[in-house]
Amino acid sequence: MKKRYEQVGVAVTCRGFEEYVRMFDLSEDELKAGEILDIASGGSSFTADASGLGFKAMAVDPRYALDPAGLFTEAEAEISLSTAKLEGLTDQFDMSYYGNMSNHRAGREKSLGRFAAHYGEPEARARCYAAGSLPALPFADRRFSLVLCSHFLFLYEEQFDFAFHRQAVLEMMRVCRPGGGIRIYPLMSLSGEIYPHLDALLEMIQAEGGKAELFRTGLPFIPGSESGLFIGM
Repeated sequence: MKKRYEQVGVAVTCRGFEEYVRMFDLSEDELKAGEILDIASGGSSFTADASGLGFKAMAVDPRYALDPAGLFTEAEAEISLSTAKLEGLTDQFDMSYYGNMSNHRAGREKSLGRFAAHYGEPEARARCYAAGSLPALPFADRRFSLVLCSHFLFLYEEQFDFAFHRQAVLEMMRVCRPGGGIRIYPLMSLSGEIYPHLDALLEMIQAEGGKAELFRTGLPFIPGSESGLFIGM
């Protein structure tokens, strides 16, 4: 029997702009179409990186209500902890993008550093970061052209039931403008299985006026995680 990646609670993620572009299969047109929302972004530098490239981006995470120093400390600890867990499972993961665990960890640390520098600027923090969480985001209807959610929905399906996932997706649809899109990755849970209620969720999306389809990720790190969910509005 294969070992599984054990996780207690929801981890603080630290991923950078290039990882997001590959992971979500993002196009230049999507990135420049309007304001982008990154949900459950943790210590990821996507918003900082995107802002530096001239894109308009906002990150939301419940941990942004915490003292910044505490957030940075938690993220640093998570990098060390996740690296230690992954080192015993490298044969089960697709390392084609990272090459090895040293590169994987270095990328996480670099991303956290960029996030911390941007988040540490009072003006940038007020403009680009908000404390909040699914399924009730602190944003107006139809605000964002692109809504992203990485390594939260579906991944933690053992902690969050179908009702939560349903409300979370409806909330993402609420804040996404007509003509915009929502991307969620991965479709796998920590148990290594496709989200068991995906078909029911797809039916709900269609009933609520969304167009659901799968996209192929350019960063299939988790075994069996070749696809993500795209919802066109």
